[in-house]
Amino acid sequence: MKQRITYLLPEGHRVNASDILVQDDSLSFADASKAAEEWRLTLGLDELPEEIQVILADCHELHLRWTSPENRSLRSPLVAGVPSGLHAFYTPRAADQHARVCDLINQLLDGPPSRCHSVTESWTRPSVLSERFAASSSYQYYHYWPLRRQLGEVFLTKACAGEGPGLAECDRVLDELGQADYIDVDFDVISHAVTLTALWSSLDASKSPLLAQRVSRPIRKTRTNDRVEVGVLHPEEATEPEKLSLGGFLTVIGDNNHPGMTLFSFPARHHPLPPSEQVTFKATFEQPIGLHPDLKINIPQQNLIPPKEQCGLHAYWTLPSGLFIDRYQLSDPLFLASNNLLKLHSLSGEQDLEAPDWVIKRWGSAALLELAAPPAMQSDAAVDDASEWTVTIPTHLRYLAADSNGTDSTSHTALKVPWPILFWACEAEEGLKMATNPFDRVNLGYDGLFGPKTMFYHISPAGGVERTVEEIKVPVLDVEKAEWVPMGTLLAVAVGFSWVCWKLIRGADGRVKEKDGKKAQ
Repeated sequence: MKQRITYLLPEGHRVNASDILVQDDSLSFADASKAAEEWRLTLGLDELPEEIQVILADCHELHLRWTSPENRSLRSPLVAGVPSGLHAFYTPRAADQHARVCDLINQLLDGPPSRCHSVTESWTRPSVLSERFAASSSYQYYHYWPLRRQLGEVFLTKACAGEGPGLAECDRVLDELGQADYIDVDFDVISHAVTLTALWSSLDASKSPLLAQRVSRPIRKTRTNDRVEVGVLHPEEATEPEKLSLGGFLTVIGDNNHPGMTLFSFPARHHPLPPSEQVTFKATFEQPIGLHPDLKINIPQQNLIPPKEQCGLHAYWTLPSGLFIDRYQLSDPLFLASNNLLKLHSLSGEQDLEAPDWVIKRWGSAALLELAAPPAMQSDAAVDDASEWTVTIPTHLRYLAADSNGTDSTSHTALKVPWPILFWACEAEEGLKMATNPFDRVNLGYDGLFGPKTMFYHISPAGGVERTVEEIKVPVLDVEKAEWVPMGTLLAVAVGFSWVCWKLIRGADGRVKEKDGKKAQ
């Protein structure tokens, strides 16, 4: 087992070596409450539960990405995000070796119906827009669910088994995972190991008793043969625009008796926007919702300019099965222009325009859209701080299954839809080795739709917004209040059938009488 714990201080904060206390088997950082923390745990296959080993035996690669619905600001270099919920990206070792992956998904999503029956029926195939990009998995799955602790419990059951201080430490970690902003799990046959990564974007102890305990508790080795690396880092000014620089101190607990200074730079595919161009966005559905909800994305127009040349503004959105985008509607240039959209680059997943939700087998769909930006001339002109640039993404609701326990008296049910991810996608210089980034985050769904030398400048959700998930009320049939419907339907069919028969018989009698009259003449 190997752990890597990194404290990341915000811009403008420096690391004081006197705040780092190194002992034989522990380390304490006095200024941890001001930092974000990334915790990375690497486990060998023999340290995983047997049922997980069996599932991974069918996998060439498996990547799980879970993001909290709570709005928290991510800190450089960990600014890459995905829409709230659980995302899974999977490539089987062979075409017929994917029978057990849904067992893992259903174990994680213990509670709601996961719509995961088999990979071929329930998962989607991501689009391939750039054949040169090698980090795109064969299958994709998404489900909105605030699971949090379950991810740790499923993968750490064996590692936490036993008694003693190690067990207590594992229990604390599992509880603290419930406060994480995102959790990643990665496996591939090359590394032959599982990496679990969690991020806490803020260790402000006033927000949670669990975080207060984490901040005050020293980092310890749970077992003598474990390797625990601790970094306390702060941003430095990068010498090149494609790179990020960090400085601070690195320590290996048990090997070093004092922290060692470090300063390093690395190419990064994910960047925050420069301070001079900081901009945020809000997303909400236009009211009233109706059967064709329009998602409005509002961005302050000031500073909404590309961070460099040859950049495009994009939105990546995962939609549940009850909501869908009509690709034919978004093929009309005039319609796109009226909604400040440029192009629908990719739409994978369920695209049947007529099917109700209860016959849909796949989890939903994922869309990559290019958004229009304000005209270039407005970048140099004085722009009112209050002016906003509005982008509209039209969607359509499916008919949802009847609900025997409606959520309110008007027989509506709630459909949770995560906000999209917004970013500038820019071309990078050739020759950059992005994989040298120790904080690189790939297999996010949208990165596989671009070339390998693409840089992403992320636009964060606006501060003051608590959750980046929209909950819309969808009308459904409440079967408890509709007991008369079967009988009424049968009666209507019977009356209609009788009326048709009567018309046919009456018409036949009329023709017979008409023929008899002609004969009489």
